[in-house]
Amino acid sequence: MTVADKEVPSSQRRRLTIKAPARRHWPGVVSIALIILVIGIALIAAVPRGLLPARLGSQHDIQKIAAAVIFSASYIALSIGKVPGLRIDRAGVALVGAGLMLTCGVLSLEDAYKAVDPDTITLLLGMMILVANLRLSGFFALFTNWVAEHAKTPVILLCAVTATSGIFSAFLVNDAICLVLAPLVLELTLRMGRKPMPYLLAVAMASNAGSTATITGNPQNIMIGSFSHIPYVKFVLVLGPVALVGMVATLCLVVLFHRDEFVGSGQLKAIAPKIRLNRMLVLRALLATAVMIALFFAGQPPAKVAIIIGGWLLLTRRIKSRRIYAEIDWSLLLMFAGLFIIVAGAQRALLTPDLVGAVGHLHLENIPILSAVTAVLSNLVSNVPAVLLMKPFVESLPSHDTAWLTIAMASTLAGNFTVLGSIANLIVVQKAAVRGVEISFWDYFRVGAPLTVIMLVIGTEWIWLGR
Repeated sequence: MTVADKEVPSSQRRRLTIKAPARRHWPGVVSIALIILVIGIALIAAVPRGLLPARLGSQHDIQKIAAAVIFSASYIALSIGKVPGLRIDRAGVALVGAGLMLTCGVLSLEDAYKAVDPDTITLLLGMMILVANLRLSGFFALFTNWVAEHAKTPVILLCAVTATSGIFSAFLVNDAICLVLAPLVLELTLRMGRKPMPYLLAVAMASNAGSTATITGNPQNIMIGSFSHIPYVKFVLVLGPVALVGMVATLCLVVLFHRDEFVGSGQLKAIAPKIRLNRMLVLRALLATAVMIALFFAGQPPAKVAIIIGGWLLLTRRIKSRRIYAEIDWSLLLMFAGLFIIVAGAQRALLTPDLVGAVGHLHLENIPILSAVTAVLSNLVSNVPAVLLMKPFVESLPSHDTAWLTIAMASTLAGNFTVLGSIANLIVVQKAAVRGVEISFWDYFRVGAPLTVIMLVIGTEWIWLGR
């Protein structure tokens, strides 16, 4: 007991210990109460017609209210990333929301199955298997060591990190690339005696910018590719230049805001530790990557290509399949499935002609307006949910391809605005925190916000002029 404790009477100390937990846990109590309310509304909507009092309205009206409540609650929880008082994550929130849409009767089980887009899930799974093979073979560690040996100055090292993150993210899904690169870059910079933060910011921001280029760059582009059927080559020709400019802008702004790390810092010492490398697996994985990208550009369906190559990579005597499975982000696949069902339920119950007409008054056919709406929505509910929300309104626009390319550009580049803007950002921040390197909201925002504004203007102008 401290001296301060002795000066406080025991009765007061007991009152303090009782009140403190209440103050600390009130968000959890409130959130659990709201969850009970949402579940209660869903159950009321599920009651058969004729068993409810007439003053509550028709069952259809009650289901509309239930769908709106479930949709709103799910997206609030998804944007926050958790539910206070519970240990549920985004994937769990999406699954619970999907289950409640079925509970209230807005969707049947058959409708829920149809709502899930198999191409998106299949493409993501195949890409994850490929990236897992590249990582487990030691390729990424080998490449990082090569960069360390040839980067003579901090600016050259930053250029290498930015290019690596952006280019790999363009073809192999940015979330997976950040999951692999963040710890490698963190370890590399600490060994070299550099400040890790600027290089980690480059990993996150360049991965978002680079992933803009292709259908396989990030989860929202994968969905857009599936919805729009835009050819892979057309996607790259339109958004590839935007991605390249975004990587250059990332490099310039990181140097600008972290001048003390890059100006007059002298030469770097090459430090390349020993790594475990399986040369045969490296060659197999690189060959598979080259074949996959070639088939994408040849016009083959990306989902078909990814899952076939992913399956072939499992045929090996050198690594057990369960090690590959451990690298796959199953929770992300689950979240996608749940999101598809939640949005389908909301569309079924809430997407009335009046609502479509009201959104039409925003003139989404105007590229700058569509870009701005997508960017704002992406920062409110995250980029993947934003794309799903925009889907029903794109169908009424005169140029589908241009609209989808605008949404792909804006939703991806908007992910650089704050640290909460994309899953890739959160992965980098969490990996840094494990090693005691803190990247605060402001650390990210002061570089990411101007980068986002600059790139949204450039990207919007590029698509507008090229339409």
